[in-house]
Amino acid sequence: MINIRAAALALAAVAFAQPALAAPGDAAQARDILGKGVAFATVKGRGIVPAYAEYLKGVLVAGGFAASDITIEKIDETAVLHAVWKGSGKRAPIAIAGHMDVVEADPKDWTRDPFTMIEDKGYLFGRGVFDNKFDVSMIVATLVRLKAEGFKPGRDIHLFLSGDEETANSAAVQAKQAKAAGVEFVLNGDAGGGLIDDKGVPIEYSISAAEKTYADFEMVVTNPGGHSSLPTYPNAIAQMAAATQRVTDYRFPAQISDITRLSLAASGRKLGGPLGAAMVAFAANPADAAAIATIRASQAAGQIGTTCVPTMIKGGHAPNALPQRVTVTVNCRIFPGVAVEDVRLTLVKVAADPAIAIAATEGFTSSPPSPLRPDVTAAVQKAVAARFPGFKIVPGMDSGASDSIHYRNLGIPSYGVSGMFIRGSDVFIHGLNERIPVSAIAPALDHWHVLITELAK
Repeated sequence: MINIRAAALALAAVAFAQPALAAPGDAAQARDILGKGVAFATVKGRGIVPAYAEYLKGVLVAGGFAASDITIEKIDETAVLHAVWKGSGKRAPIAIAGHMDVVEADPKDWTRDPFTMIEDKGYLFGRGVFDNKFDVSMIVATLVRLKAEGFKPGRDIHLFLSGDEETANSAAVQAKQAKAAGVEFVLNGDAGGGLIDDKGVPIEYSISAAEKTYADFEMVVTNPGGHSSLPTYPNAIAQMAAATQRVTDYRFPAQISDITRLSLAASGRKLGGPLGAAMVAFAANPADAAAIATIRASQAAGQIGTTCVPTMIKGGHAPNALPQRVTVTVNCRIFPGVAVEDVRLTLVKVAADPAIAIAATEGFTSSPPSPLRPDVTAAVQKAVAARFPGFKIVPGMDSGASDSIHYRNLGIPSYGVSGMFIRGSDVFIHGLNERIPVSAIAPALDHWHVLITELAK
């Protein structure tokens, strides 16, 4: 159900709260765009995404972009934004992508109002302040800055902002538009990025060139049931428990790609210790059983293959009745190049119970890795080195899916190149009290400025 009052307030913000353009693209303006963006509760079902899209369009128009070059297409209760900055046509177009929606946030659980950006002790709090309204705001502010500086792109720049990345796939529509426009590659602000330690020293910057496929499977067993005083066998709950344990204990084959080989070797050398040594060893020999065991015992397990874990269970209908139906949801993150159906068939084999039906309920088609283009990696390296001289970037594979999957599946390389550097302990994406350091804004603006000027000149 659409929140009428919230929608009205959001539309009012469009009309009366455009950011000042006295200093186009500076940190104050970018922060203002971010704060106003957080106020749009762009959660699935609230119908607020179109208003946020209109707000962003207003920022771009106020910054010198033609309104006729910016379209907002409503898709069900959400929307997508597509802006085009026409270049000289010397080279093929490029695209910049992000998403406007956020996951739900219950104010009762938060310390602060999740849809009001609040500064506290050097941090900005609010739902979406990181995922993904941070980079969306930095991108928009940078485009306005470049317009004010008189930058003349040598190729068309397309801005694609989707409206339901967290829950659906409106980006599939935009990927088709990118294909039709001849877009050569995509810079995705919703992936990649850097980690720093407690002293602000960089640990890693990953340019995301691949991602695992998200897929949910439902395991279902049914039984005639009956009165609990007259037990029959098999019991549906016990039957499902045994199959679920087998799925939990199973390990998919270890895998490696050109991207994970580079990222594991680089991360392992920096990390050191037994886990770091195992990463380096696996990169050199993916059949190293000891290295595989060490990595699988850590949170890096997802970097060396497909993982599937039970995440939800539902069963039984009364304390004194035999269960008639039990359902377990298994969430899988599938290594690039592995088909979703192949994973389902493996789960059927591992569950080893013909009475349990297993079907895919949600997921995407597996996407291929993007080739590491020298021009893109050089531009990202230059952007990162501007902040941290001498620091080297590494390619990476994301454990979760983003809008990049839709572009890659149409043959358009996509690269996660977020401008965020953050401590691991500050990452609260999708969680309570999501936050970013105030100090992250200015460097992120410079990051996007370098990327766009280098790749669109």
